[in-house]
Amino acid sequence: MKKKTPKFQSEAEERLFWQKHDSSEYIDWSDAENVVMPKLKPSTRSISIRLPESMIEELKVIANKRDVPYQSLLKIFISERIDAELHH
Repeated sequence: MKKKTPKFQSEAEERLFWQKHDSSEYIDWSDAENVVMPKLKPSTRSISIRLPESMIEELKVIANKRDVPYQSLLKIFISERIDAELHH
């Protein structure tokens, strides 16, 4: 039998509780279902990166041909490379 999940006064209190306790002692995860949240966007963080101007101009040319913003194209390229590195 699983332990009873306590009542929390706030989200912060609940967050602290789950940081210190194993959820498998409270929840039967075998009953869990996968959920797809197609509109959920990951948190983003702005970074600064220095690139040669020629590289940026070439990226803009490619982006223009694909009709996408160059920064979006750069994110696609980085994502594809990360995926290739991690899965090959």
